[in-house]
Parts: sequence; structure tokens; C-alpha cells
Amino acid sequence: MTTRDEADLADFLIVDDFVEPAREALDPKAFAYVSGGAGGELTIADNIAAFTRRRLRPRVLRGFPEVDLRTTMLGREVSFPVALAPTGFNRMAHDEGEVAVTRAAAAAGIVHCCSTFSTRTIEHVGEAADRPWFQLYASYERSVTESLVARAEAAGYQAVAVTVDLPVVGYRDRELRSHVEIPSEFFANMNPDLHGELADVVMHETDQGLSWEDIDRIRAATSMPVVLKGILTAEDARIAVEHGVDGIMVSNHGGRQLDRSIAALDALEEVVEAAGDSCEVYLDGGVRRGVDVVTALALGARAVFVGRPYLYALAVAGEAGVARCIEILREETANALHLMGAATANDLSRDQVIP
Repeated sequence: MTTRDEADLADFLIVDDFVEPAREALDPKAFAYVSGGAGGELTIADNIAAFTRRRLRPRVLRGFPEVDLRTTMLGREVSFPVALAPTGFNRMAHDEGEVAVTRAAAAAGIVHCCSTFSTRTIEHVGEAADRPWFQLYASYERSVTESLVARAEAAGYQAVAVTVDLPVVGYRDRELRSHVEIPSEFFANMNPDLHGELADVVMHETDQGLSWEDIDRIRAATSMPVVLKGILTAEDARIAVEHGVDGIMVSNHGGRQLDRSIAALDALEEVVEAAGDSCEVYLDGGVRRGVDVVTALALGARAVFVGRPYLYALAVAGEAGVARCIEILREETANALHLMGAATANDLSRDQVIP
């Protein structure tokens, strides 16, 4: 793998500018893993198309000279409402892996959610980060799950985000055709003897029978706020609220699980309505532009998470690439917010978005 010279990063003006250089930099199997999804990848496309279908109603003459992008996520102030989603096996993209990602997030003042399948230990990432979140794949062994959560809490993580949409791994054509395999040294937080094709490894380590009772047990095992990642319906959002969760991440796993699932943005409003004021709601999926961020905020999201864009940037230029990806989204978000006539995210309103 080669890494582009960092000097020309200013020439990257939108996050999609990283895609083709990342394709050149990555091993074909690694690119298949990062870019691919389930089935015919209709949900990947629809996550993005859901934003392009929306039209915006900007307001004018609002009398403010600049915008304030700051917001809070679970009580913590962040510099702007974009966070880095959990993505596994970041060393496929760059040798520094999750450490490069979390350093870039910390420098930018935003949240990074570190995956259970990080290629750096929970503790190593925690040392490099500023109160990251920990994404949990619950193990079929409760003691393993409890250990992972306890380690994250001891390492200073802010929250635990439990992935709830992976009872089985989605049928991912590109990964299957490419025979994507994960080397044993990439399992920094799991069984060190693991190796083999990705779907087999994940299924070996995760609990296919996860239930709402398991969410209760995880909540009881930690003082960290608990977020559920992978909710797409009002019905499940209401049950999540009944079980006392602190946040919901509206997500279809980046189109990597059930192809033809509803786009994350299309599910957002019903989840926001069902959650009410009981917990924070975030959007994960399809965000590529600052105007996407503003659209999601107007529809009720507290913040959005991005995944593939920063992985492509990581492959191109390591930590500096991730930092540039964040910077692009910040600049675009500020521009879009100002043009919408909103001084802060709280000034956006639902009637500014046309379905």
C-alpha cells in the first residue's frame, strides 16, 4: 500500500475526491471490504440518494454575521455535529489504523466511535483519543461482553454503542467474491487465534441471539451511556426508550446488512418522533456533503456519523487525510447552515426540508 504525499491535500475539495486515490492505494481485497455492501448494494446507493431527493427551503435576512457549529452529544460539547462512525479493521487502510483516526477526531473536537473489531487495543485507542465512544459487538459469551465494556469504561470512553442489526452477517457479494480475509494480528480486542474470511470470523465471535434483555444487562454492567446502533423503525425506537437507552443511531450498517433496507435518512423522522425527548437520535449512513449534515439536523438528528469517507481519506494520507476529510465536512456544513438562514443547528426547522 502506498500513501499519497500530504502536501497536496488542499486539492481535495469534497470527500468523494478521496475515493479513486484510495482505490489506487488499497489492496483490491481491502477496497472491496471498505466500499462494498450487501447484495446488489441498492441500500448503499439509496442512503446517498435519500439526501439528493430532498430539497431545501432557505430563509434570508436573519441578521447574523457567522454561524456557531457547536453542539453536544450525550452532554459533551463537540465542535460540530459530525462524528466518525465505528469501522472495523482500520489497518487495512493504513498502518496506524484506529489511532490515526482517533487522533484526527480529537484534534478536531469531535467524537470517534471505536469498533470492537479495532486493530488497536481499546486501551491504545483510549490513550490517543479524547473520550471516544466504544462500539460493541456483543459476544455469545457474556463474560467477554462484560470484559469489553469494563475495559472501555476503565480506559476513559464516554459511551458504549451496541450494534443491534447483526444477528448474522449480510450477504456481501463483493467481500465473498474477493475472499476478504482478516489476519489474526488485526484482532486486537478479541481472540488472538482468529483468522479467516470475514463473515466466518464475525459469526464466530458475536451473539446471534441478542435480545432486549441483553441490552438491560449491558446497561446494568456500566455507568456509561448506552446507545443502540442499527434502529430503523419507530416500533424498535419505542422499545429502546422503554429500556432506558441514552441514544439511538439510525443506521442500516452502511448498506452492509439487509439489502433493500430503508435508507437511514428515510427512517430518521419516524425514529425521532418515537424517541421524543427520551434520548438523542443520530443518523449514520449516506452523508457525503455538508448539505447532507444540515438536512439530517433539520429532520431531527442531533448529529451524524460518517464511515467510508474517512476510511478512504485514511488510505490516502493517514491521520492527515482523516483530518482533511473532517475539515471539508466542517467547511461545507458551516456554508450550508449559513445559507439556510440558521445561526446554529437549533435554528433549523423541519419545514425547511421538502421530502
